[in-house]
Amino acid sequence: MAKINPYIHFNGNAEEAFNFYKSVFGGEFAMVMRFKDMSSPDFPIPENEANKIMYMALPIGKHSILMGSDTPESLGRHNEHENRSKISISAESKEEADRLFNGLSAGGQIEMPMQDSTWDSYFGMFRDKFGFEWMIDFDRKYNRQTEN
Repeated sequence: MAKINPYIHFNGNAEEAFNFYKSVFGGEFAMVMRFKDMSSPDFPIPENEANKIMYMALPIGKHSILMGSDTPESLGRHNEHENRSKISISAESKEEADRLFNGLSAGGQIEMPMQDSTWDSYFGMFRDKFGFEWMIDFDRKYNRQTEN
């Protein structure tokens, strides 16, 4: 089956954001590549962008990878409050859902606190301190089916 792995862009703070995400999810970076790593005479990198992130990957769980990079200033800035895409996480337990929600929402804006939903799920939404929107879900019905 195909996998979906989010790739998110930042306005120069990708490394800070990924270190924050790593503090919540744990694990180690699979790759960190800076713009200076691909600099050449044919593709010079401005000094102020040399240490920015060209590509960063953080494995999450057994089958997912959160990827991202800084956007070069020459391409303009992202409007951090107009990013209407959400990153959805399916937790394996209510405790994991709470841990991820509390960790990732720190310093951000909670849109819906973790709570029981009408569709038999434990669910919450927020925008993290970097402007990205997340949904955390623990689906009791699905997890009961996969436990058998």
